[in-house]
Amino acid sequence: MIRRAALVLAAVCVALATTNGLSSTHAKASTPIQHVIVLYQENHSFDNVLGYWCQQTGHCIGMPATVTLKGGTVVTPTQAPDIVPQLDHSVISQRTAMDGGAMDGWAKVSGCAAPTYSCISYYTPTQIPNLSALASNFAISDATFSEADSPSWGGHLYAVAATTDGFLGNNPAPVSAGPGWGCDSKKSTGWVSSSGAVLQEPSCIPDPSLGIANGGAFKATPVSYVPTIMDRLDAASLPWKFYATTSGSKTGGGSYNWATCPSFAECLDTKQRANLVRTDQVLSDAAAGTLPAFGLVLPGVDTVDRYASQHNGTSMAVGDNWIGKVVTALEASPEWSSTALFITYDDCGCFYDQVPPGLNPDGTQRGVRVPLVIVSPYAVHDYVDTTPTTFAGILAYVEQTFGLTHLGANDAAAYAFANAFNYSQPPIPPIPMRYSPVSSAALNAGANEANDPT
Repeated sequence: MIRRAALVLAAVCVALATTNGLSSTHAKASTPIQHVIVLYQENHSFDNVLGYWCQQTGHCIGMPATVTLKGGTVVTPTQAPDIVPQLDHSVISQRTAMDGGAMDGWAKVSGCAAPTYSCISYYTPTQIPNLSALASNFAISDATFSEADSPSWGGHLYAVAATTDGFLGNNPAPVSAGPGWGCDSKKSTGWVSSSGAVLQEPSCIPDPSLGIANGGAFKATPVSYVPTIMDRLDAASLPWKFYATTSGSKTGGGSYNWATCPSFAECLDTKQRANLVRTDQVLSDAAAGTLPAFGLVLPGVDTVDRYASQHNGTSMAVGDNWIGKVVTALEASPEWSSTALFITYDDCGCFYDQVPPGLNPDGTQRGVRVPLVIVSPYAVHDYVDTTPTTFAGILAYVEQTFGLTHLGANDAAAYAFANAFNYSQPPIPPIPMRYSPVSSAALNAGANEANDPT
């Protein structure tokens, strides 16, 4: 019933858009932007990463001095260690933490207990100097929410489809079934049927038109096909790439859990799979002036930096160095003047945030607020965008920039960061990034990510 209601609401949203004179296809925006790159990091809330920066700069509401938990316990937020605390961030943990919008259930999250309450913590600008410098010199959003209250698998579905297609979004299991999380993994995860029942279904968006068994899933599945931003870009003959760990059962063994492509049969089992390339190729593409129209830079273990995702259990500084390396490559690129970079995070990692999430246009629940920094010569300098949105806003920005058709209700109605760009301003010049020395322990923190990046 929940899912059916959401689908009805989605149809109503699209119908209203049409009656209000809006086409299902965007008019191509007249901007200098030809390349939209998303650097998609792991598992942090807005308050955890930028709350202290807000407090120092006064540009936005900072991390509160104290946090009152359910039951009345008062906690003073503390500075987080470089190695990101291990916290459970499953759907149930995120819902428990949000507590229906009260934002007071964090103590019940596994890994965040008295007396330390490690999830109620923050990073200072000195711990993440590159991201902090970018926030100060370009634009940020302090109202971008996870599109779902899900961990990484669900977060990587909506990054290209603007929906989780009925999946709750929990990371697929069992871990030992096969490589990756997608259609060839032989793993399952929770999916909500039209009756409201939660069923365990293959972690795969099938495509019956492919003419292969089960539409590409490892067994029969009731999950429906949904279009992706890759389809829209292909239809417009625009290049795109997933920069990610590429090794998996379709490409020679190993794990490509975060790669996104394997979760869509239409990508994994067609020529679209050729657009899945190594994470660090974004650096060489920037240098060569061959950036795609849309690029999603996903965490990978096939880079020199190895464990740079900023996932729980990894080094925040190593991740900040990686962010600096990507930004440096883009700023030095011959295509810098036509590039917009969005730096954001796929879910909260179950770190505290004070702002209650709302609902998506399709009626589904949003997750915790996440950091988002916009880096471009045409980003408004030192600007805080306060209009609520989700990752669907980034997809809407891609659609509006290139004149692409909406995918569904969420991106059709999403705020696309219009206030954060000024295409008539003198272009903001590149700013220098810095390398923070890190210990060998920090470099190797998260060595289990390749096998079990939960």
